[in-house]
Amino acid sequence: MNASTAAVSVLTIAGSDSGGGAGVQADLKTFAAHRVHGLCAIAALTAQHTRGVTAVEIPPPAFLRAQIDACFDDFDIGAVKIGMLANADMIHAVAKALDQHCPRHIVLDPVMVATSGAQLLANTAIEVLRKRLLPMATVIAPNLPEAEFLLGRPIPDLEAMRDACDALLDLGAGAVLLKGGHLAAGDEVIDLFSQRLDDGERIRRELRHPRLELRAHGTGCTLAAAIAAQLALGMSLADACHAASDYVHRALRLGTRPGHSDIVVLDHFGAAQSA
Repeated sequence: MNASTAAVSVLTIAGSDSGGGAGVQADLKTFAAHRVHGLCAIAALTAQHTRGVTAVEIPPPAFLRAQIDACFDDFDIGAVKIGMLANADMIHAVAKALDQHCPRHIVLDPVMVATSGAQLLANTAIEVLRKRLLPMATVIAPNLPEAEFLLGRPIPDLEAMRDACDALLDLGAGAVLLKGGHLAAGDEVIDLFSQRLDDGERIRRELRHPRLELRAHGTGCTLAAAIAAQLALGMSLADACHAASDYVHRALRLGTRPGHSDIVVLDHFGAAQSA
């Protein structure tokens, strides 16, 4: 591609991770690995490393909106990935901006639960996310604890995951990629993809990978960013989710431990090269 050729751009609206393993930093690495131009609107600043978060600063919603508007003013944005939004005001700001700019694809990673299991969003903010952002999403990619918060019920097994996919579609999402890594049983991790078609029929796929015995950081961010990149490049939704799931598995398998903990950080470029 020569310098005069317009690049495909993808926007992430998410929190910054000073440790470089998750959030905006993971998203931008993912976009670069997929050879799309990465844009960012930072919704939260965090002081963190592989052992935890030590401080969080939330910018004013008006400044988040200014970042989003600046990106849309100058770039042809093929997809938007939404990650950590700290409160209801930030969710409203993002929803209003996307209502105005009407991106072709929106990939929602509903960050609501910390790795420790702690709830990160107040119940009122979860309700705003459910009502404002879910119906806008081309696809939503929750893990099981996040899906449990969205639906208000436990998801203990694969059959419950299938029911949860249907329930999330009924809340308005265009499609769901429900991540099954939190299920304790089995040598495989099973993610479920479900999409409602215009004629009312539904596509359903099981995405299976060998379970890796490790603790990792940034997998949810990376998965959603990879889906957004593939959609911006013209891949179908079902295939984009499948390709993104494969990408995360490769990045996990090739990952390293750059910090002083046992947490694995994904190898984005190794995953792209080994595809």
